[in-house]
Amino acid sequence: MESTFSSPAEAALQREAGAAGLLTPPEDLDRVYELERVAGFVRDLGCRRVALQFPDQLLGDAGAVAARLEGTTGSKMFILGDTAYGSCCVDVLGAEQAGAQALVHFGPACLSPPARPLPVAFVLGQRSVHLELCVKAFEAQNPDPKVPVVLLSEPGCAHALEALATLLRPQYLDLLVSSPALPLPVGSCRPEPEPLERFGRRFPLAPGRCLEEYGAFYVGGSEASADLDLDPDLSRLLLGWAPGQPFFTCCPDTGRTQDEGVRAGRLRARRHYLVERARDARVVGLLAGTLGVARHREALAHLRNLAQAAGKRSYVLALGRPTPPKLANFPEVDVFVLLACPLGALAPQPSGGFFRPVLAPCELEAACNPAWPPSGLAPHLTHYADLLPGSPFHVPLPPPDSELWDTPAVSLITGELRPPPAWKPSDDPGCLALTLRPQLELAESSPAALFLSSRSWQGLEPRLGQTPVTGAVSGRRGIAIAYEDEGSS
Repeated sequence: MESTFSSPAEAALQREAGAAGLLTPPEDLDRVYELERVAGFVRDLGCRRVALQFPDQLLGDAGAVAARLEGTTGSKMFILGDTAYGSCCVDVLGAEQAGAQALVHFGPACLSPPARPLPVAFVLGQRSVHLELCVKAFEAQNPDPKVPVVLLSEPGCAHALEALATLLRPQYLDLLVSSPALPLPVGSCRPEPEPLERFGRRFPLAPGRCLEEYGAFYVGGSEASADLDLDPDLSRLLLGWAPGQPFFTCCPDTGRTQDEGVRAGRLRARRHYLVERARDARVVGLLAGTLGVARHREALAHLRNLAQAAGKRSYVLALGRPTPPKLANFPEVDVFVLLACPLGALAPQPSGGFFRPVLAPCELEAACNPAWPPSGLAPHLTHYADLLPGSPFHVPLPPPDSELWDTPAVSLITGELRPPPAWKPSDDPGCLALTLRPQLELAESSPAALFLSSRSWQGLEPRLGQTPVTGAVSGRRGIAIAYEDEGSS
């Protein structure tokens, strides 16, 4: 039975830690998990206690990996197998509870900076890539050798991008290779010129060039993947890439390519719909989807200010991983905004679906900030840090007396005219005059209170002091379908 505000305890006990058929052979552990590099990382830091973080699909190998690392380094290893939110984020809180001095993250990662300083090493994995098939697929989709193209990949295929670029560079003149934005080693200097960091990757752009000039060739995924199970890493690339540039995906096993323009258009249309839902909403639920990513407190305060400026009431909810049963306990909330890492905010929703739509922080920004660029001109930012002051994409709220707040807005969903924000002061001097009334009535305490008053059942009435005190008596016995005092029908 699922609890009201938390995941059921039985789920953690019944979850299988890696299927037996997915276990890595012992002779391949060193190569798959890069144990030699991880052991060097531990020795260089001189750590005696190290946390090893695994996603659910790799927990079957966790014991063997920890045993080998303990044997080669002499340090104590702790396995972190169940994170409170997403497994792609670094579980700094879990590492601190174990007293770990460093953390090694295995599997797909969002590469978001942690909220607290901790030495972290990432092992993204090394998926096999058929280079010859990928080269033929690239040549088939890019017949013009002068067209600028960026090589992208899923984290497990990043190791093969340089080898793929080596085979393509004799023919293609304007080829750019991306790389995961891994944290730089302690004491190392940043490269000059500093590469552009976006989408969890680094792009070594030449001076005077911008990323919007390039098309994309993405190596990753599989032919069995469907729209409903779209990888969140690929989703953020499709949403954030320039709409006018081509975007192709290539299966690393078969070399089969697919034009993702139609899928990207559907994703953008879905996001535009969510922005309209946020503009119509009166009550916004802010879901705390991470506690280990940097600047999450600042981002939460920013979202609350956005909602208040737009005349919306906001509530902060800390429920762990959001599920439909959890969010269904708050029917007065019109939309939810998930404050999480870029991959967590775009993760596929459960098959049952949510009672109310779940938005990303960028969509709330577009709905509540009248100074935000219009649709088609504004970039879709998948990380909430890009919305905060100090980011090149930050757009401050206009002052209260700005004409932007008075711009008429019509809902594209209901067709009704949206009222201006209630907090904005009026320029009419007559509104400052107060008229005494014999009795003041409370028009509306809050949208949530108004929603509660409209419900047919509002909860148990305590009636303190109005109910006489009586002794306890025996109640009815049996079950609801047939009580003992009802007799047989």
